[in-house]
Amino acid sequence: MKTTLRINPKYEALRAFVERIPSLFDHEGREIYRDRNVIKVMTAPDGTALNVKRYCVPKGPNRLVYSLGIRKPKGLRAFLYPQRLLPVGIDTPEPVAYIEERHTGLLGLSFFVSLQCDYEHTLKDVGNAEEGSYEALAKALGQFTASMHDRHVMHRDYSPGNVLYHVDTEGHYHFSLVDINRMHFGPVGERQGCLNFIRLWGPKRFFELLVRAYAEARGLDADACVAFALEKRRRFWIRYGKKHRILFKLEL
Repeated sequence: MKTTLRINPKYEALRAFVERIPSLFDHEGREIYRDRNVIKVMTAPDGTALNVKRYCVPKGPNRLVYSLGIRKPKGLRAFLYPQRLLPVGIDTPEPVAYIEERHTGLLGLSFFVSLQCDYEHTLKDVGNAEEGSYEALAKALGQFTASMHDRHVMHRDYSPGNVLYHVDTEGHYHFSLVDINRMHFGPVGERQGCLNFIRLWGPKRFFELLVRAYAEARGLDADACVAFALEKRRRFWIRYGKKHRILFKLEL
């Protein structure tokens, strides 16, 4: 087995610990997510809190696609993309390292290591929010997303768990993007931008306020954007609900 490590030069002092992450991962750290991939928070010897995502071995043709370099592995993209987001003012946890294991040239397990973000909320919190509690968030998120799209950046997995946020003492909202291995870099059109929201949870009114704030920030026809996005949202969740349990009170 061959193991390759890429490390952010800023965190060279953590190299010895990071090199051991593959062997430590199963029995150390605090697990915060488990599915096909697993996420843990691990603490480096100097006290730095690290977010470590272990990607499972790719299945079928994807393993060849990643192994042959036809497409960059997900963890590698997650390591590289912050270099495009952070310089233009789009927050995401700072990358620390990328580790991959290969067996006879084929990609095995891989790991993306970043600083742990201390933002206390995700957009899952809005799922069953009451009227009066989400208006400021909807406006701030719409404006943030508009600013991101105007910078020719779009998160292609804009789902509730992938947007973290914090409200400071002055009531200002701060957002940070995670799970950024699927990004679009280039112009974002009106329809493409509105479609970006349809997987988000929350009351129908939250969604309407969100899309309206987005459209107004980009100088688009707000009524047309809201009508278009609501219809696409309705279709998405009807399809989704046929195969999955919906974890919030859905209003169509």
